[in-house]
Amino acid sequence: MKKSNLRTSKEKHVLVVDDDLDILRAVRVALVSAGFEVSVAQDGVQGLAVVAAQKPDLVILDMIMPKRSGLLVLERIRQGDLLLPVIAITCSEMAQHQTYAELLGVADYICKPFKLDRLLNSVSHLLALETV
Repeated sequence: MKKSNLRTSKEKHVLVVDDDLDILRAVRVALVSAGFEVSVAQDGVQGLAVVAAQKPDLVILDMIMPKRSGLLVLERIRQGDLLLPVIAITCSEMAQHQTYAELLGVADYICKPFKLDRLLNSVSHLLALETV
């Protein structure tokens, strides 16, 4: 049985998984400025380790990375016991990537380059729904 990952405090934990250091830094700064606790990982293997150890409230996940792609990470997250919203970010415009991510239950799919406001709105919306 899957369990919800609600926190009792107002601060929500977001994990950002991306191999692009510039994106990691920019997204981290924006999320911290918005009041979120943030962890980062530079590839899918690290990302899965952080999910297992820290059980974040939401994951922002690049779809194309070395070692383990975002789609494989998403598959593994869905096999776990957490109801964890995932926002996919990608530079790929291949329709089959988006379709498969949606089949795996991705909460939002955002193409790079994106505006940080767009991402922050999605994070805030998903975490507000998570606390209801």
